[in-house]
Amino acid sequence: MTITVLIADDQALVRAGFRTLLGRAPDITVAGEAATGDDAVCQARAHRPDVALMDIRMPGLDGLAATERILREVPGCRVIVVTTFDTDEHVFEALRLGASGFLTKDVRADELRGAVRSVAAGGALLSPGVTRRVIERFAHRPPRAHDAQARLSGLTPREHEILKLVAAGHSNGDIARRLFISPHTVKTHVTHLINKLGLRDRTQLAILAYETDLVRPSDR
Repeated sequence: MTITVLIADDQALVRAGFRTLLGRAPDITVAGEAATGDDAVCQARAHRPDVALMDIRMPGLDGLAATERILREVPGCRVIVVTTFDTDEHVFEALRLGASGFLTKDVRADELRGAVRSVAAGGALLSPGVTRRVIERFAHRPPRAHDAQARLSGLTPREHEILKLVAAGHSNGDIARRLFISPHTVKTHVTHLINKLGLRDRTQLAILAYETDLVRPSDR
């Protein structure tokens, strides 16, 4: 199946670069482009893309508000935030709103295409690399209210264990080796956790773990 992508960025050169990189993949098609958050929402409604690449700092409606509206109004569309890691301090909020991950604007071609494929397939950009560093950077906030803590109280000891490992950035294979279970069993546990906690993907699992103080940035 062909994956359709919406590119939202106020810089024409960035949009052109992403369009060129994605256009070289036979299974990915750029369905639309937008230079503002408002236009991104309109384009998402019109084209119903599988994935939206979303800049945060755009004129008018910013990328955060656009992300929230797209995820609410266009079911099935998943958002990847595109940012400059060292300067953009809104990434964590975008992930909490439901974005499936983020990329920096100097992303390599193979990473960009791989990210789009992963997110379109229901995955999330959570790895021991850049995404984890961003989550950790913004995880120094006070734990969330008791309602969030209460959501974790219904988890089994095994689910707590897997949630902590997901939040630490470990892949299903890594978790399987640590717990001496199969990757398929890990995947089943992760899917069950996502459904049980009412979340979108493993990125939001990690955020909840940090926000409820189940995991701290120093944990490995």
